[in-house]
Amino acid sequence: MKIGKLCLSAVLVLAASGGIGLPMQAVQLANGKTYFVQPPRFEGATATQKTAYSWGSTYYFTLTVPENAGESLQRVMIAPEAAPSRARFDVRQTEAVGKLGDRQARLSIQDVTEDPKTRAITVTFNPPIEPGSQVRIGLYATRNPDVGGVYLYGVTAFPTGEQPYGQFLGYGRIQITDRDFFFRRGFF
Repeated sequence: MKIGKLCLSAVLVLAASGGIGLPMQAVQLANGKTYFVQPPRFEGATATQKTAYSWGSTYYFTLTVPENAGESLQRVMIAPEAAPSRARFDVRQTEAVGKLGDRQARLSIQDVTEDPKTRAITVTFNPPIEPGSQVRIGLYATRNPDVGGVYLYGVTAFPTGEQPYGQFLGYGRIQITDRDFFFRRGFF
């Protein structure tokens, strides 16, 4: 059993690195789970309004699906880490823009959900984002957090398939400045 897992691991590593002269395919295990051969890259996060209590900010999260991903990107989950305050999102206003080569276009979103307990937002694409593409997801915050600080959002990508395995890509950092910062500094 251990030898079988070792051999599968070696084949996956060789295939992902291009060391085997086979066409790139998605990895699907016997249990039906699908994996990326090469997971998407999380390029970063930013917000249009970075002051506490600001209304109408859009939080952007950018991902690149590499050519050798082996599978298309079906959905992305963006989960806020525990913090003293949280942004309030209106998931109905979520948008996505894609880039393939020099072309940019709005992407079709099938569904956007927010878990009421964890506040994780899941964006599902239809059609899925093809390898060699970039996607920029815009989450509309009706209001920024009440307290300044660094807010972390965990980003997880899921390939297409009946049982996709979510690959954690990293944290998006959004720096929010306290509103009274400007008043203390004598700007107003």
